[in-house]
Amino acid sequence: MKGQLSLLESPESLDNSNSPDEGFVELQGYKTTNTYTSFDLFSGCGGLTKGLQMVGVKSIFASDIDENCEKTFNRNFSDTPFLCKDITQITKEEVDKLTNNAVPDIIVGGPPCQGFSLANKNRNKVEDDPRNKLFYGFVKFIKWYSPKAFVMENVKGLLSMQNGKVIKTIIEEFTNAGQFGYNVQYKVLKASNYGVPQNRERVILIGIRKDLKIMPVHPAPYKMDHAITVDEAIMDLPQINASEGEEGMDYICNPQNDYQKLMRANSVKVNNHIAMKHTPRLIARFNAIKAGQCLIDVWDTHGAVKRGAPTEKSNIKFSQNNQRLFGNLPAPTIAASFQSNFIHPYLNRNFTAREGARLQSFPDDFIFEGMRTKMSWEKGLSQYQQIGNAVPVLLAKAIGEDITFLLDKTL
Repeated sequence: MKGQLSLLESPESLDNSNSPDEGFVELQGYKTTNTYTSFDLFSGCGGLTKGLQMVGVKSIFASDIDENCEKTFNRNFSDTPFLCKDITQITKEEVDKLTNNAVPDIIVGGPPCQGFSLANKNRNKVEDDPRNKLFYGFVKFIKWYSPKAFVMENVKGLLSMQNGKVIKTIIEEFTNAGQFGYNVQYKVLKASNYGVPQNRERVILIGIRKDLKIMPVHPAPYKMDHAITVDEAIMDLPQINASEGEEGMDYICNPQNDYQKLMRANSVKVNNHIAMKHTPRLIARFNAIKAGQCLIDVWDTHGAVKRGAPTEKSNIKFSQNNQRLFGNLPAPTIAASFQSNFIHPYLNRNFTAREGARLQSFPDDFIFEGMRTKMSWEKGLSQYQQIGNAVPVLLAKAIGEDITFLLDKTL
């Protein structure tokens, strides 16, 4: 099978090294025969949830504070109780009521840590600092339920925050959390190494409960002959221009590669594939931008103008705006702002939500709810923001393969 997704032999032994720079395991295509359950915190629209579901993990509780994420999650995981609430305000009693007192095998989530603060001796404890409340909301679930394992996802910059003191503090919290404490490992994983058509990098912390007497390891890069490209990911979708598209469109061809087959496996129509409206001036700008270029490269002729002074060029230049992607390479990181960051490789428009979802490896039967784009005064995350904030599904699947393999060894 070209590029990805072939089943590899399970290894006979694991590297149980404590070092965060060692310990990979090849488990591409592994799927457990046991039934594991998860709590999904800071779930967003459900990228981690979907990836774990693909390896047989059942989500039995999810939570996020965003109302549109709730709509999308409920659309795609209708059997999972969802609590739309600030995690710091959630009580164990209300979770137990929704789950019938279930105890999850795995707790996963991506608590924001960008504002993390290390309290000094003259102030409150680290746990009491309001900037750390979301992370400690995640920790309290670990303390409540002592799951067999946990996964925490975060930005790569977490490792350098306060010269490494933040990641050290986080690991110390998990090491002593719950009834038994956890053996913890972290790595920076690159999504394109796991079949995702995107060079996104994220820190993944994995913890295994100490009484299970096994060290966590991270998934080895898949054995692929090349990284999946933007073209391979999206070119079977309807080739619509700006302002075109509608829900429930037909595919324009049969799947042309294994990635497209995977994305279309359970879908007969194309949804969330409606192109943004662009002015003639913006389309002319896009037409001038070649592959690998961005707005800066055409600034003299097509640069942004000052608000209220259309004959004068703006002094503010954003190098990340209007970048035309190479079709024959994986995409850069698909962030929450990707609706304005990137231009289609060949068409003079931004990407649609569905194209962004393909670059995040969401299958086509995963439907996004809420507004497509968002004005500043509107509540809730747009479809684009939900997609950009998510953990890529196939990266989550690779992590799930490792977690379930490790848990299988403890039975």
